[in-house]
Amino acid sequence: MRVRLQKLSDLKIESVLKGARQAAADDSGKVILLGDGGGLTLQISKTGSASWLHRYMRDGRPTAVGLGAYPQISLHEARKLAQEYRRLLIEGEDPLATKRSLEAVSRLRKLKGTTFNACAAKYIADHRAEWKSSKHAQQWENTLTAYAFPVIGMREISAITTQDLVRILQPIWLAKKETASRVRGRVEAVIDWATALGYRTGENPARYKGHLEHLLARSTPEQRADKHHAALPHSKIPGFMKSLSAQDGMARWALEFLILTACRTSEVLNAKWSEISEEECLWVIPKERMKAAKTHRVPLVERALEILMTVKTFQKGDYIFPSGAEDSPLSNMALAMLLRRMGAENATVHGFRSTFRDWIGEKTNHDFRTAEAALAHKIPDRVAAAYARSDLYDKRFSMMEDWGAYCTSWKS
Repeated sequence: MRVRLQKLSDLKIESVLKGARQAAADDSGKVILLGDGGGLTLQISKTGSASWLHRYMRDGRPTAVGLGAYPQISLHEARKLAQEYRRLLIEGEDPLATKRSLEAVSRLRKLKGTTFNACAAKYIADHRAEWKSSKHAQQWENTLTAYAFPVIGMREISAITTQDLVRILQPIWLAKKETASRVRGRVEAVIDWATALGYRTGENPARYKGHLEHLLARSTPEQRADKHHAALPHSKIPGFMKSLSAQDGMARWALEFLILTACRTSEVLNAKWSEISEEECLWVIPKERMKAAKTHRVPLVERALEILMTVKTFQKGDYIFPSGAEDSPLSNMALAMLLRRMGAENATVHGFRSTFRDWIGEKTNHDFRTAEAALAHKIPDRVAAAYARSDLYDKRFSMMEDWGAYCTSWKS
């Protein structure tokens, strides 16, 4: 039986549309389907708007592909599109799949020329709000600028290859293992982001597991053993504290306070007077500044309080340990340079946390959980963590008093 085509006319369409819009105004509108034959259908919504569909059966199921809104797509244009889709069906093709494929190609053409530089900038802008500090975003920018941009910065994101990643990473893979690992991870994140948005397709060339791990040399046993921060042996702490007491400058007070509290560098340098309660001998670090994103209470022993009273006379603003600039904290380099001036070549600022942990484990009876709580470490076992509601503050106060007494034992 021959299918009748071209049942509609512009006059008929306008007449039905007029009635549909009047019904919509009276809140009595309903969906209307006007068939032109051969699958071409004008769908009129309850609100009176209209769009073209080409309806057909595929694998025994009714399917429809949109052709565009009416009157932007005229009756004449819709018939030409429907004729093309009927031809595809005769040839065994799926009109809907074909349309999506053409749209994808068109989208990629529009995105052609998008560089890694542009994608990285957009990625950082999109994720800046979720990062804890502006410093984190700055680190992303610095590492990508130093290592990735010179090789792939102006390369189209869709054209980046595994060989490009090897060129970036190979020169620093063994010499600067931690930096190289971060660069690789950040490039991988940008490319994943670009893939999700349709800027590129295929595998991520920056993927390490099962990919780059086969192309980059593995670190030597000596390098793997040297991955921790250098730490001063706890037996040398009293002598070091004595030498530290002879130093000048704000960094001297900040480093001593850091050692007595066993806190991280950023936690100490960004500490503010509003976080201190002298009456309770307590320092409360807000969760926004903690690595674990959880508020941390720090007991302040007698010597720590003495340090606060001393630096309070130099107070310039909110920060406890200010730099020379108005209302800004000391930089990380101030503490590192102090260690260098003291000749402590085998120590790092972060390493004093390890020194504290070793002393607690080897020289005291304080338990593992209390020591880990003092360092604000997460409990790796999720089940155990779910039941560990207390921060063991009273136990930690006693432990920090013992540590403080040991650190100041050189005086007696």
